[in-house]
Amino acid sequence: MEQMTEDERLLDSLGETAFRTMGALTGIAADAGLSLTQLRVLAILRDRRLRIGDLADWLGLERSTMTGLVARASAKGLLAREPNAEDARAVDVVITDAGLELARSLERAMRDAMLPLTTRLPEGDRQELRVLLDRMLR
Repeated sequence: MEQMTEDERLLDSLGETAFRTMGALTGIAADAGLSLTQLRVLAILRDRRLRIGDLADWLGLERSTMTGLVARASAKGLLAREPNAEDARAVDVVITDAGLELARSLERAMRDAMLPLTTRLPEGDRQELRVLLDRMLR
């Protein structure tokens, strides 16, 4: 059997991390009656307001898909549409108070799900991992 290169081991570890993270997020979203994409929308809009097209771009979705997703979340009282302050023709998607409360609850659930993995590392290693991941993602 061929030995894995360091790059292959890194990709394998990244893949397993992604699978575990996505599994946790999918379960957390389902428990809240949301799709994974709806969970992502709430997380994105916690601290910003975006036009539907910009939100669709952020998530890699078609605008029409995003419009339906926002409509369903709006019907649940989690999102709202508000006029854009800079462009009277544009509409921003914003998180409602109920959506923000749910997003905070989901964030706590995510922390509870992922902490058992991260606390296996000493504090200094966790900080270094965060710095490296931030650098990799930027």
